[in-house]
Amino acid sequence: MRILDTKEIADCVYRLARKAGVALTPACHAALSRAATGEDGAARFALETILQNEETALREHMPVCQDTGMAVVLIELGQDVRLTGAPLREAVDDGVRRAYADGCFRKSICDPLTRENTGDNTPAHLHLDMVAGECVSITFLPKGFGSENMSRLVMLTPSQGRAGIVDTIVETVKLAGSRPCPPVCVGVGIGGAFDSCAFLAKKALTRDVGSRNPREDVASIEAEALDKINALGIGPQGFGGAVTALSVACEIAPTHIAGLPVAVNIQCHCVRCEKEVL
Repeated sequence: MRILDTKEIADCVYRLARKAGVALTPACHAALSRAATGEDGAARFALETILQNEETALREHMPVCQDTGMAVVLIELGQDVRLTGAPLREAVDDGVRRAYADGCFRKSICDPLTRENTGDNTPAHLHLDMVAGECVSITFLPKGFGSENMSRLVMLTPSQGRAGIVDTIVETVKLAGSRPCPPVCVGVGIGGAFDSCAFLAKKALTRDVGSRNPREDVASIEAEALDKINALGIGPQGFGGAVTALSVACEIAPTHIAGLPVAVNIQCHCVRCEKEVL
């Protein structure tokens, strides 16, 4: 049995949040760079400007996007770990609170009805999963809402099958148009129930940009949806072009015999995701 003070988790969340606020993931940077070489005109200018902005943010240690996002925290907690100290929720929020203050990151979290801002970007959106072992894996995903607002969850019928899944993914991106700041990354949840399907889509966004699901049938959905999205011609920042999406990532889970839930969680070109294992 490993004993872990939740202060270490708070400090880890702090580190991840500070880094994620100013840096794109290496896989996202590589995908944007590849996309820039294949575009011309306004589309290429948009991608080159995005890459210049990334360089400036890293050099000046400034937010890479003004929307520093809702703090989405995914924790895989080993069942042989005993936590001591402050409750886990308090520790996570403490790390977020300190990071957003010290990083001069925009605080964007408010009451949904009164619209009163909480003032410190908490509470974080926390997902906890118990796993085997004595390790704690923490993933921090700051999620901006220009893209989040373009996301959808639909309850397909089983008869709609694979074709219905691909159509739903492509239609969601088409309806979004230029609003989520393309080229986008698309996280997709397939199966589960109404609530768990949406989480699968969010979890898919924590994968490396361009990675493929290990299941061949799921990977083929990713590839087909990506090809059809890029055939839409929306292009970088809506200027037209060959690259409307950098990637489509699908996660899948068993579902009920009567249903086929599909969630599509859109992420803008600004993919910020940091991970650490304690």
